[in-house]
Amino acid sequence: MGNLRSVLKAFEALGAPVKLVQQVSGIDKLVIPGVGAFGAAMERIGPLRDEIRAFAASGSPTLGICLGQQLLFEESEEMGLHEGLGLIGGRVRYLPAEGQKVPHMGWSPLAYRRHDGLATDSIEDEQVYFVHSLYTDCSDPTDIAATATYGVEFPAMVARENVWGAQFHPEKSGAVGLRMLKRFAEC
Repeated sequence: MGNLRSVLKAFEALGAPVKLVQQVSGIDKLVIPGVGAFGAAMERIGPLRDEIRAFAASGSPTLGICLGQQLLFEESEEMGLHEGLGLIGGRVRYLPAEGQKVPHMGWSPLAYRRHDGLATDSIEDEQVYFVHSLYTDCSDPTDIAATATYGVEFPAMVARENVWGAQFHPEKSGAVGLRMLKRFAEC
């Protein structure tokens, strides 16, 4: 849903082999990009839900970007209650709108809680590009790899073993985002 071409172009720029797939079998890494509504995205990937869960459970590297990060969670309250992939515990919630424009669009700094995996070589307050109206609320705070603030402090990056998520768009975040995508391509 949405940002497929820009994610493909970013991996191609890194020299990483990448292709669009309609099934999960036969791949060694999975990126779930997305722009749009949670419920519609889950409907679209519905037939692959069990395959994606099994792929992640096998220990294979899995990355969700923007809406893709949100899909990793148990449920979303966007336009009703919708079940997610359940790879990371928690719920997707609306950003508070008091005194600020929603969606959150633009560059914001990251505050890292972890410096491993995709966040290896990270530098505090690096700026990344966001476009979102909802955020992920983790059940387990140890799943939060980095935070950002926009009316509320929220998980900008999440990680649980081989499953990673970026609420921001690494493919649109310059050298910082490309470094993270390179780490994923090399894992």
